[in-house]
Amino acid sequence: MTPTARRTAWVLLAGGGVAFVLLAWWLVPWSPVPDGPVEPVRPEDWFSAEQLARAEDFSRWARAWSWSSLAVSIAVACWLGLSRRGRAWADRVPGPWWVQVVVLVAAVEVLRRLVTLPFGVALEQLRRDHGLSTRSWAGYAADLVRNEALGIVVISLALVLLVGLARRLPRAWPAVAGLLVAALVVLGSFVYPVVVEPAFNSFEPLPDGPLRQGIVELADQEGVEIGDVLVVDASRRTSALNAYVSGFGSTRRVVVYDTLVDDLPVDQALSVVAHELAHAQHDDVLVGTALGAAGAVAGVGLLALCLGFLARRGWPGPGRAAVVPVALALVAVGGFLASPVQNGISRQIETRADVDALRVSDPEAFAEMQVRLAERSLGDVTPPAWSQWWFGSHPTTLFRLGLTQDNR
Repeated sequence: MTPTARRTAWVLLAGGGVAFVLLAWWLVPWSPVPDGPVEPVRPEDWFSAEQLARAEDFSRWARAWSWSSLAVSIAVACWLGLSRRGRAWADRVPGPWWVQVVVLVAAVEVLRRLVTLPFGVALEQLRRDHGLSTRSWAGYAADLVRNEALGIVVISLALVLLVGLARRLPRAWPAVAGLLVAALVVLGSFVYPVVVEPAFNSFEPLPDGPLRQGIVELADQEGVEIGDVLVVDASRRTSALNAYVSGFGSTRRVVVYDTLVDDLPVDQALSVVAHELAHAQHDDVLVGTALGAAGAVAGVGLLALCLGFLARRGWPGPGRAAVVPVALALVAVGGFLASPVQNGISRQIETRADVDALRVSDPEAFAEMQVRLAERSLGDVTPPAWSQWWFGSHPTTLFRLGLTQDNR
């Protein structure tokens, strides 16, 4: 790595980091509750002892399988990328450099999937045992293959770009790579609803009726323009109840699970949709995309510095295909360490959406819906504090029920 490339990487890291902080300060609702801190409710006031015990039993095992899978996945990535044997294996892959990149990405990702497959199967069996998964094992395998293929394509594209730029532009490659990766983040967020989601599910417009009429009225009340509300066939995979907003601009859409349409009373379903419309009102997908793009710029700068540091100590440099396992190991560790920041921001945004939903919907229905969702998904209403801080992307159920108390 040339001195110029090293200086460029420092500029990317600093510039992307400053942009991320400024965007987070400007766009993230750091005080989403107007009346100040919320006191979570007591679990025994809303759930029976049997419900709490069942949810805790499920959550304990779900955490065990998920965390074990994550730990093993990161360990395997680090062994392949940072050990002497891993480096020797990467150097032996034949073919042109761009073929080597794709082969190495596929090999690393497939191996990580295979070694974590027992944990994934155990988690799927746990979900089946508790009535949360409705898909067959063939459906589970098909979803696994589709997810893996999509991941390999996206990661290969990014790393072919990175290695190719490092080969052709040894001085300026971090800057060009950072900007292109940020552009890919924006493009991916924009096309995801129309390119990726249809590969996994089928969508159809929500039929006319009280729910659709209520959604239209809520959208008018919140000042949100919606082209259509879609129903996704989630019931072929899960019994959970959910809704979401994806895309932005012309690809933005509000999607509700068919389980939610079929199993929730209209007033409770509307409280879920009101939350999602609040995300649309504040352009939260676009906010997340902007933060992701800034984070990508900083991440590429940090990755370039780490790769340069390791290259000076004998590891493959960024212009060689053998750098792929090293880069994947660093990204795996970096993604894990960045989780508290990402999830902390997500919780603030989700809290604002809850507050806005309570403003336009019935607090009683909102509270009943939160209880129903927790019961249906066996959600852990009392997760370990450190787990919620590190991995929790949404406020806890008890916190959200506390919000409803303040709005009654």
